[in-house]
Amino acid sequence: MPNRYRDDSPTAFGLARRQVLLGGLSLVGGLAVVPTLPAIAAAGAWSQESAARFMEISSLLIPHHLHEEVGKRIGAAMSALNPSLSEQVAGLLAIARNKNAAIVEEFFPDVPEGPLKETALAIISAWYLGVVKDADDAEVFAFEYALMYQPTRDVMTIPSYAISGPNAWPAEAPPLENMPDF
Repeated sequence: MPNRYRDDSPTAFGLARRQVLLGGLSLVGGLAVVPTLPAIAAAGAWSQESAARFMEISSLLIPHHLHEEVGKRIGAAMSALNPSLSEQVAGLLAIARNKNAAIVEEFFPDVPEGPLKETALAIISAWYLGVVKDADDAEVFAFEYALMYQPTRDVMTIPSYAISGPNAWPAEAPPLENMPDF
């Protein structure tokens, strides 16, 4: 049986299985948290005032009823991708207020080419598509509330296992037509 107090293997350099396991779990846990840090920072930087201004410009750019919670999430995600979003939204609002605009057609021609127009188009795109960026790994914010789905919602089913719509498991789907009994 080897001696525990050998000179060639001091106890200060020995690793117990528990120490290795705890160290490995800490490393894996830390690596799992790293991807969420930008989202947490963006949500913290995205204030209620910023969200209110985002919803105000969204309602001017898009003539539809917009879901406020979805708007907060889209705005926070867009601000994570574009740190100057708040200033650009303020610039768009200033142009709209200067024209006393109630709809997009009253102020959009006055939006200059460049970052302001790109931001306005990105906001419109996010509301219609339900995603902030067009990529394979894009996070979906508004599948049920995406505006591209609204015109066809009475005839087109959202892809789901629940045929009557998202989050509608107990509801029965209405019959398509009167089927004959045999």
